[in-house]
Amino acid sequence: MSLNPSPAAPQAEAGASRTALYDRFTAVRARSLALAADLSPEDQCVQSMPEASPTKWHLAHTSWFFEQVVLTPHVPGYGAFEPRWNHLFNSYYESLGTRHPRPQRGLLTRPLLASVHRYRAHVDAAVDGLINTADGPTWAAVQPLVELGLQHEEQHQELMLTDLLHAFSCNPLLPAYRSPEPPALRLAEATPAVQWITGPGGPVRMGHAGEDFAFDNEAPRHTVWLQPYRIADRLATCGEFAEFVGDGGYRTPSLWLSDGWAAVQSQEWRAPPYWIAPDDPRAPSSQWQVFGLDGVRPLDGSAPVSHVSYYEAAAFAEWAGARLPTEFEWEAASGLPGMTQLTGHAWQWTRSSYDPYPGYRPWPGAIGEYNGKFMVGQVVLRGGSLATPPGHARPTYRNFFPPAARWQFSGLRLAKDGS
Repeated sequence: MSLNPSPAAPQAEAGASRTALYDRFTAVRARSLALAADLSPEDQCVQSMPEASPTKWHLAHTSWFFEQVVLTPHVPGYGAFEPRWNHLFNSYYESLGTRHPRPQRGLLTRPLLASVHRYRAHVDAAVDGLINTADGPTWAAVQPLVELGLQHEEQHQELMLTDLLHAFSCNPLLPAYRSPEPPALRLAEATPAVQWITGPGGPVRMGHAGEDFAFDNEAPRHTVWLQPYRIADRLATCGEFAEFVGDGGYRTPSLWLSDGWAAVQSQEWRAPPYWIAPDDPRAPSSQWQVFGLDGVRPLDGSAPVSHVSYYEAAAFAEWAGARLPTEFEWEAASGLPGMTQLTGHAWQWTRSSYDPYPGYRPWPGAIGEYNGKFMVGQVVLRGGSLATPPGHARPTYRNFFPPAARWQFSGLRLAKDGS
């Protein structure tokens, strides 16, 4: 969906579009509340590190986005639920006013959670009315902005889970977010060996094309020249990463980028952050355990490794005699036969810096701050994780985080040079 919409569609087509967007708006907003439904008010107020945010703040900020980007500019006389909250729940939009310091979001014991829920209901009612009653020109302007707000909220739904998991990992009780699911039936005892998919190289077209929604950082579509390469058909597993750990991977500086080795030493990394070593006092058995959304469970050697930083992913690849793919190799390979685990397991680190595509221009207005100003010091991840809302990801999606970030559901896929 373009943020520069085409002229108004015929009335019947516009009506169908309004109905679909209304239904989607209702579903996305309800899902955010459902994700938090079993959490206590205390759970939803905690902030375990500056990079994470409380669940309550996510619920309020996503409403703030609709209020500031959709309602205030396009609904004459719209009354903000509480004008003072504009400061509390602004994330990083300089053009939309001042903001509360990010590391201090956990100090916002007020407003109460119940007040945040009333805030959401107030915004929902206003957006519902706008979708159903906007005239043609207004609808043409707000339709793409409502869709952007929904995509933004889906991003925060994933952050709600990743941030809460980090918070729960800091609790000595290691509480579970949800009840454990029964172990999946396995058709094979051993993880299948990696199959190497050949990417022939040459000129390939990269980036989003079409009328479906995409963020501005996925465009414009352009040509990239690739050298021949090979890419693993699946993600690296916990079992393979455990071999790296057991082989002294975190004690071998030659495997690491300089900044990565500095992080290993200064932060005393010895394994992925949610792994529990057999000698850890919290370990319920003599084998490796892993903490996740469903609590502490035995490490599943066949599951994709997750919650590793870019530095760890690159060191593992070096140890394995391989490398990480570039984001363009990943995108080109996503359409090749034999590729598995492209999304729904873990975001996949690439070897690509988060840079603008040739000819990139940010969106106009306040939403131009969404992506472009972060295009420095970040690394691109592709795919999608088990926490990514269904249907949110696509092959051109460019996620990005600093290379030391470990609290996301981030894993890796290996690549090699040559045919």
